[in-house]
Amino acid sequence: MATLLASILSPARRPTSAPVLRLLRDAPRIRHRRDLASPPRMSSSSSSSAASPAPPAAAAVAGAGGAGKPTAAPYGSWRSPITADVVSGSDKRLGGIALAGDGRLLWIEGRPEKKGRMVIVKEEDDKPVDVIPHEFAARTLAQEYGGGAFAVDKNVVVFSNYRDQRLYKQALGTGSPPVPLTPDYGTPDVSYADGVFDPHFNRYVTVVEDRRKSSLNPTTTIATISLSGEDVHEPRVLISGNDFYAFPRIDQNKKRMAWIEWSHPSMPWDKSELWVGQFSESGDLAKQVCVAGGNPLLVESPTEPKWSPKGELFFVTDRGSGFWNIYKWVEQTNEIVPVYALDAEFTRPLWVFGISSYDFLGNSNHIIFSYRQQGRSYLGVLDCDSDSVSVLEIPFSDLSNVVAGDDYFYVEGASASIPLSIAKVKLNESKTKVINFSIVWSSSPDAVQYKPFFSTPEFVEFPTSKPGQKAYAYFYPPSNPNYHGLPDEKPPLLVKTHGGPTAETRAILDLSVQFWTSRGWAYVDVNYGGSTGYGREYRERLLEKWGIVDVDDCCSCARFLVESGKVDGQRLCITGRSAGGYTTLASLAFRDTFKAGASLYGVGDLTLLRAETHKFESHYIDNLVGNEKAYYERSPINFVDQFTCPVILFQGLEDKVVPPDQARKIYKALKEKGLPVALVEYEGEQHGFRKAENIKFTLEQQMVFFARLVGKFEVADDITPIKIENFD
Repeated sequence: MATLLASILSPARRPTSAPVLRLLRDAPRIRHRRDLASPPRMSSSSSSSAASPAPPAAAAVAGAGGAGKPTAAPYGSWRSPITADVVSGSDKRLGGIALAGDGRLLWIEGRPEKKGRMVIVKEEDDKPVDVIPHEFAARTLAQEYGGGAFAVDKNVVVFSNYRDQRLYKQALGTGSPPVPLTPDYGTPDVSYADGVFDPHFNRYVTVVEDRRKSSLNPTTTIATISLSGEDVHEPRVLISGNDFYAFPRIDQNKKRMAWIEWSHPSMPWDKSELWVGQFSESGDLAKQVCVAGGNPLLVESPTEPKWSPKGELFFVTDRGSGFWNIYKWVEQTNEIVPVYALDAEFTRPLWVFGISSYDFLGNSNHIIFSYRQQGRSYLGVLDCDSDSVSVLEIPFSDLSNVVAGDDYFYVEGASASIPLSIAKVKLNESKTKVINFSIVWSSSPDAVQYKPFFSTPEFVEFPTSKPGQKAYAYFYPPSNPNYHGLPDEKPPLLVKTHGGPTAETRAILDLSVQFWTSRGWAYVDVNYGGSTGYGREYRERLLEKWGIVDVDDCCSCARFLVESGKVDGQRLCITGRSAGGYTTLASLAFRDTFKAGASLYGVGDLTLLRAETHKFESHYIDNLVGNEKAYYERSPINFVDQFTCPVILFQGLEDKVVPPDQARKIYKALKEKGLPVALVEYEGEQHGFRKAENIKFTLEQQMVFFARLVGKFEVADDITPIKIENFD
């Protein structure tokens, strides 16, 4: 720890050699793969040019919280210990949580320093231990975004292995290697997700996505995998015929199962159905009944079914109010009754499998749950017998998955000063108060040392372009104990547009945000119309309006901050990933608010995206865009003549969600137009960058790009910039 801190606070040194860059030309290229431990393999617009020297005002860095007076220096030029190395190496991912038979927690963590490998880890007395051998990784490619890659029952774990996508079984604490449960088809074209153990028939029930016949239109089913014996068997289809399935959940008391299904053109948050079926003596499903979502006069999107210890079926849906609340199915009368009604969201959209927003505390009739309201999370316990709710106070202001034991639970959470973590929370005997809170895992365990540099987000409500309508954002002002801005200077602003677009940005500690603010940038994370967390009406603002509402809201937010006197209106930049990359490009093509932009695996051609995207989102774009005219008019690639400012693009070459041709078309068009432009491509990266060296390079090059072209300052960090076409 001390060695790490010393290296972070020491003056930055020039690397002995620049990262290996590959020229991007119009001629065909041959790629040679190299050892993954070598520098990131990239392609850029050209070879690198010399780095600019750091300004004198930022040459020396006082210790955080030092006694010296802060130095006056241009915003954006401040030196910070939160380097790109710190950001890329500290941000571990979470891929799900579950309880083992001994009550200890298991989780999947992604390790950037190991090329993003997803590892199953188990909580132990001394320190966590890896469950799966180093040659395995727990990650499924089902629906491209994965999730639900493992399940545990007593001391047995079943997980999906990334390399071959097969299911494996492993006994905890025995040292025995994983045993395959599903056939080897020669290629990783069959994926499994969201599985559960079936106690009635000694089998594993899971969602199966089979891409062997078509990668763009795979078959999705719910199937069973035998856990008996050592032989590998073909999965046995239990349910088929619809486009998508999720949440197969089995009643421990009776032989029956609940599940969620939906069909094109809906996304699961638009319209879905909750079904229940009885198991026959042979294990097939009989007497299937649609519990919720089948009424054509009632639009709802039920999700997260769970059986209580008493065998009652609970689930979350947004019927009536438009907010996802918890409901219960009264089987005897076939009624759906609300369990706890509130204008708040008790779950989030089903982008990944395995969501667990609530759970039952042991064998009691108490539910531990979380919900989102006005930009923050709340935690509570519901006593189903008395219908009483106890709100629990813990340090997290943002919550997601939860799994529960008898009088304790584990919850994924974070706050503005606590990075994404898992905490163990112990309750009193009546299950109404917290008596112990302890963090058992952190995505950035060393982040606390940078606390003096943290910028605290401000919840912002701003007017949209529609009279009387509001949208929301989190504003992070510049913050560094060693610096302040120059007199009469306002900071540059970076606007972040989140992906999805049916998603929500949250006010949690993210070192990639603090990287900017600790250098003197202002930063705003926008929950534009269409975001989740604010109910169906807010979510549906984007229907047939993608590229309009999101763009208008991001521009409105930036102007609001300028008019509020918080930022410099001449130094407004915008960045986004995936769908946020599209909003970034659309903002640059169709508005004149911003002076530069960075698109990370963003969409430039909506028609091409629709033609090449995967099954899960194949009709999603139609819902967001509308008719053919809108597809053309809202595709930035068709209006490159309207771009007026510099753009830098970053793209993974194995991305199946947004294929690389999207970035290449934008790059080529802007280059031919004469605008400053750069393109960086990463081999071995998919939709989202997982390798530490690529995360670092992307962050550094964005900052230098903006500084050179918009910032009017020189960065303190010693970074070798890539050459920018039509500029260098």
